[in-house]
Amino acid sequence: MAPELRHLRYLLAVAEHASFTRAAEELHISQPTLSQQIKQLERTVGVQLLDRTGRSVRLTDAGAVYARHARRALRDLAAAERAVLDVHDLSTGTLRLAMTPTFTAYLIGPLTELLYARHPGISLDVKELTQDQIENALLADALDLGIAFSGPHLPGITGIELFTETLGLVVGTPHPQAGRTGPLPLAELADHPLALLSGDFVTRAHIDAHFAAHRVRPRIAVEANSINALTEIVQRAPLATVLPDAITHTHAHLHPVPLEPALPPRTVTLLRRESSYQSAAARAFTALVREWSAAAGTEA
Repeated sequence: MAPELRHLRYLLAVAEHASFTRAAEELHISQPTLSQQIKQLERTVGVQLLDRTGRSVRLTDAGAVYARHARRALRDLAAAERAVLDVHDLSTGTLRLAMTPTFTAYLIGPLTELLYARHPGISLDVKELTQDQIENALLADALDLGIAFSGPHLPGITGIELFTETLGLVVGTPHPQAGRTGPLPLAELADHPLALLSGDFVTRAHIDAHFAAHRVRPRIAVEANSINALTEIVQRAPLATVLPDAITHTHAHLHPVPLEPALPPRTVTLLRRESSYQSAAARAFTALVREWSAAAGTEA
């Protein structure tokens, strides 16, 4: 008897939880039933897949190999089901999209506006994730597309360069530099208290590297893990921040101040998994975001 899909899901659930009890709770079946199904799978493949001798249940060496193929089989099956349901006239469909946090402040709005205007039947599922999380989710087939930055990617991830993002000093109306027209020497930032993104943002690492390269030690008054928090803070307090220049285009009370030397630009990239099935919705969004990049005059 060939293994059934439920056997694969049962095995992976036990492996994930290292427990028959917790896996049974997640699967909404009884523990004896789950144990019986796993034994049935082991009899079918002719090898022990789980080591039950310790305090927790773990995969045997053979089980680890089998589980890896089981995950791939379930992922490919899910992709096949989406392909069958894919509607090429775009009257319906779903796009699973993720982007790094700075893009939710200025990019997701225009792109959603365009997508809804062109294809109102497509449902958009948007997540805000780090670049590592985006790439891992793409490999696990939990996302269709991701928007992040160019650079070394995980094996199996490919990208299309979209446009160049520039970072600069951003201040609110209360800040003494709000009316400045010429560039501010980077060394003078030591005289201006800053509100910056927290260290878990890749943008913060980019900022810190630039400061370090030019031996500047900024006065950091506020750290926040939210772009919205920073924009609210600098609009109301005489603090400066460093954010993408594009954010100031949609905030009347935010003012860009060029730095000298300027921060190195970053190339924004549309990511996907290599050799994965691309739904009609994903292909339409890819064309749309490239069109938007070109129209904005920022195409890479």
